[in-house]
Amino acid sequence: MPESGHTWQKAFKGEPIEAAHVRIWTRGRVTHPDAPLVADELFVAVLGSGAPAVEMTLSTAGDRIRITAQGHDPLPLIHSHGPGWSILTGLCQRAGLTADETGLWGLLGGKP
Repeated sequence: MPESGHTWQKAFKGEPIEAAHVRIWTRGRVTHPDAPLVADELFVAVLGSGAPAVEMTLSTAGDRIRITAQGHDPLPLIHSHGPGWSILTGLCQRAGLTADETGLWGLLGGKP
């Protein structure tokens, strides 16, 4: 039997002040204690690439949460694997670039 889940999406302006709103939005939808910090790191990485807007997606299935931040242009290496990358890989079971390389994602929960 497939695990049911939920998906939420929201576009945030490409401005630093929006990071606080991303954390609040995430906290209001999922209960994992690391989810707001992961969402913040993903948002900041895409924001740092100069994206005018960042599309955030939260997807759940069972005890897994996938958080994605997506911009409009391919991310430069410094933004896709820069200083925040060590935070993401420390908190997430898996993390990576989206298929089109315009965003980043992190997976929380579930089995490694």
